[in-house]
Amino acid sequence: MKGNAGPAGHGGQAETLVDIPISTVDSPSVVLELIYQLKIKDVMSSAVITASRTDTLRHIQAVMRESYITGLPVVEGTKLLGIISIEDIIMALDQGFIDKTAEERMTRNVIVLEDDMPLSFAISYLNKYRYGRFPVLNKKKDLVGILTSKDVIRTLLVEMNREVLRLEKMHQKEEHAPEHYSEMNFTTVKYDFELAGRASTEIKKALKARDIDPKIIRRVAIASYELEINQVVHSVGGTILCSIQPDKVIIVAKDSGPGIPDVNLALQEGWSTANEWIRSLGFGAGMGLANTKRVSDEFFIESKPGDGTTVRSVVFINSPKEEPGLDH
Repeated sequence: MKGNAGPAGHGGQAETLVDIPISTVDSPSVVLELIYQLKIKDVMSSAVITASRTDTLRHIQAVMRESYITGLPVVEGTKLLGIISIEDIIMALDQGFIDKTAEERMTRNVIVLEDDMPLSFAISYLNKYRYGRFPVLNKKKDLVGILTSKDVIRTLLVEMNREVLRLEKMHQKEEHAPEHYSEMNFTTVKYDFELAGRASTEIKKALKARDIDPKIIRRVAIASYELEINQVVHSVGGTILCSIQPDKVIIVAKDSGPGIPDVNLALQEGWSTANEWIRSLGFGAGMGLANTKRVSDEFFIESKPGDGTTVRSVVFINSPKEEPGLDH
């Protein structure tokens, strides 16, 4: 159900909305940390009002009016069959088929989110597709929630308020982390999107505690996140090593396969071997290695088919390099 159900046809998800004014790349570090740390399950509305395939559009119209909602998933048990939007109801009233059943008029090709995806996916989907809502499924493909732009904004406001209070307490205590050499190690697992972004989040926390320039932190965070996601999407899993030194931060990503046949080609923007399922999740745009190289002061990659890949990214803490524009 992850196909592109657009404005054509019955309407379905195609109710438009105002963009969420948050970028998943260049927002403030506090916001970026939240949108990669929070999962869709933390944000979605779990109390889902649904319709059955035999419900008429007239009945669904009444449910929408009584519940102050503008769209209903059509289900059988816990399985999502399709969706009816307010646009479908308006069309039915205009064209005289308001007594048709949901099964006859629902949009079947529904774009969905999965509950263990990072919140960043929800923001990207809402801004890209401009739909009023997205059904949320779990790993068993059961319908477990609905996510709207209001859910995202409300949750971010609450979480940012908590973060402000936490930072105020830290400032009051005047805590300063030591600046000595330290290392952090993380493990990635193939297709484990639930933990995707953990390394980047923890590395950002460690750098912020050392009061490092936010522009430097952002560059390191981008490099570590891109390398971590590359391992989750393209390899069988691996490790992310972060070495924080007095003058630089070194990120080394190693995996055990399958390797890259043509490294030069892989560094080209937009080149990707990701399959359609990966692309439907919002990954595989072919910008991971290119973005990592762009934010690095030093960049090294070595890969052989069957032997895995090693990528080394170095960002100097006092680097004069301008913060680059990024693409996803």
